[in-house]
Amino acid sequence: MTFDARTIGEIEGDYASKTRARTCVPLRADTIVELHHLITSAAGASDIIELRLDGLSEGELTAVQRQLESLVARSQVPAIITFRPSEQGGYRELSITQRRQFWNAAGKIKDAWFDVEKDLCVTEPPLDLDWSRVICSYHDFAGSPQNIDEIYRDLAASPARILKVAIQASDVVDCLPVFHLLQRASAEKRQVIALAMGDAGLPTRVLGPSQGSFLTYAPIDTERATAPGQVTVDRLKKVYHIQDIHKMTLIHGLVGSPVMHSISPHVHNAAFQAEGIDAVYLPLEVKDLQSFMRRMADPASREINWRLAGLSITAPHKVEIMKYLTSVDARAQDIGAVNTVTFEDRQLIGYNTDVDGFIEPLANAIELTSDMRVAVIGAGGAAKAATWSLCEKNIPVTIFARDPQRAESLGARFDVPIQRLKDANFESFDVVVNATPLGSFGSRSDQTPAIVDQLRGVQLAYDLVYNPIKTRFMREAENAGCRTLGGLEMLVAQAKLQFKLWTGKKAPAEVMYSAALHGLRND
Repeated sequence: MTFDARTIGEIEGDYASKTRARTCVPLRADTIVELHHLITSAAGASDIIELRLDGLSEGELTAVQRQLESLVARSQVPAIITFRPSEQGGYRELSITQRRQFWNAAGKIKDAWFDVEKDLCVTEPPLDLDWSRVICSYHDFAGSPQNIDEIYRDLAASPARILKVAIQASDVVDCLPVFHLLQRASAEKRQVIALAMGDAGLPTRVLGPSQGSFLTYAPIDTERATAPGQVTVDRLKKVYHIQDIHKMTLIHGLVGSPVMHSISPHVHNAAFQAEGIDAVYLPLEVKDLQSFMRRMADPASREINWRLAGLSITAPHKVEIMKYLTSVDARAQDIGAVNTVTFEDRQLIGYNTDVDGFIEPLANAIELTSDMRVAVIGAGGAAKAATWSLCEKNIPVTIFARDPQRAESLGARFDVPIQRLKDANFESFDVVVNATPLGSFGSRSDQTPAIVDQLRGVQLAYDLVYNPIKTRFMREAENAGCRTLGGLEMLVAQAKLQFKLWTGKKAPAEVMYSAALHGLRND
């Protein structure tokens, strides 16, 4: 199906008002045969496709140019043609002359849009293009430029119909210039594509269309991503439900660093969808907590007009977050760590759902009695929650740490003994809890705080790590003859309590657990 001026208007839709998000699938191929295949495979997944021709060799490019009009014509959705030099994010070195020649030839194709870099949009003599179908673009892969308003003015001075700005984000606060730019463009009734690249830029990719961005980019699979931080079109639609997000959608997020490995977005977004709640849950890569709380979270000082309604807090911010809150629940105050924040009448209130999240699966797995002995390995926020919940039930706890001095304050806080982890033997303990990140997905996946010989005689080994589903610690415990319990149960148990705090509704437990499993098996 081809598209003409009328269907271009249709794809723009009611641009300035609430509308569903438009996804653009970038297609980068090495050969014309592969490009044909990708166009077919993307047809049912996207609203628009982008043909990244800068990825082709010179010989393949010549062959594609001969067939470019027919390639565009056979696409079932509108196509954007891109021919970007390497210094601006492309896949090959291209001279100004090569680029001018390409665009002056490609411009004769009537049924396509053209993504042209800023330097060629303002050059003399002007390119022979239909400027009503041009996207004038600027990319900065180094960071967030200080002169973004000046860059926008330069883009706006070009005859292009759509303006595009893509910057690099290392912290979610770096997304603020993008949201400010979208707000400005909306007020000036300019059509823009604005986004932040990198993992920290994900909120701009998910929320951008609801804030006025003309489209968002999403590859068919992660291997075919054409810029840092792109998430697949399948994830945008099935995890974040981007097609349902609008300006009044409630925003929830996971604050920490790193956070992109988390399956909490799967869990909470599935729960919101199941209960018909107009909300979305995002991973928020936060390195500078103070800046995030002041500029994006606190209703009194935030610089973004979004309906932030709740936060999950993870490492390394569970303790520091407490000083930025209006009040802290007595239990969280006693534990000394917060993992959940609610926004109530401009008040930020902190809670700790890790406590009940920890104890519920344990109580289901083993009878809890005051004469049993539990070893907790670790001295961080998870160890605090585990120790507090066990002490509340009068269950004797011993904390094992690689650095006993680091654990001294925790031992004193709960009046429990501290022992060195190195060469520890857990034979006399009924339960051993791994409250460290050892064994978690990534560089630590082959690590464990304890091995077979240390775990013999233990009834139950409880690993608070949930990704992977079965950790090395759990395998070592099984080989020692222990029963095991994974962290997925705790993740879902504490998430159910977060959901209740944020929404006032009972959480759909089965939906959340199923979503967690699906996320682990498919990420």
